[in-house]
Amino acid sequence: EGSGADHFPAGRDCVKQPGFHPGNPQYIRKSVSEGQAVIDRFFKSKLGQQILKFGVVGFLCFFIEFGLLILLKELFHLPVIGANTAAFTVSAIVNYILSIAFVFDADKNANQGKQFVVFFVLAVGGLIINNIVLRLGTLILDPFWSRSYIVVKPFATGVVMVYNFITRKLFIERKSGKEQDRDK
Repeated sequence: EGSGADHFPAGRDCVKQPGFHPGNPQYIRKSVSEGQAVIDRFFKSKLGQQILKFGVVGFLCFFIEFGLLILLKELFHLPVIGANTAAFTVSAIVNYILSIAFVFDADKNANQGKQFVVFFVLAVGGLIINNIVLRLGTLILDPFWSRSYIVVKPFATGVVMVYNFITRKLFIERKSGKEQDRDK
């Protein structure tokens, strides 16, 4: 049926060279190099930069939230959902300030009060998701360990992180001129 090159997409210069196949070290180096170029282009793009900054802000806010949750639960003996709600609220405020200042290209001409209300409504959605995941996780794991919230909380935060990025990108970021014209 022909050489192994028949199984590769046409036009790839590596396929046309004799002895250039997936097991060949040259092929592997070229593939790794191409993959690295894609990753480099992504992290140099606006979206890649935003995701990176969003991750740094999220990481910082996670530690604030996680630390407050444990402090409120263990030291002040608040119920998990009450402690989580308080910790989430503090973290959300810090996250809002840092997101506007460093992550998203917020519209400086927009009504700041309206932006905060949108952010607050989105944060309440995140809090609801966070508390549902936390509650379900602790219901399942508490019979095995009374401090299961410590294990469940990072998972709940991960779910909310995806929700936060998508909703903030859609509702907080300044739209380009074409998008603004289309929305009018």
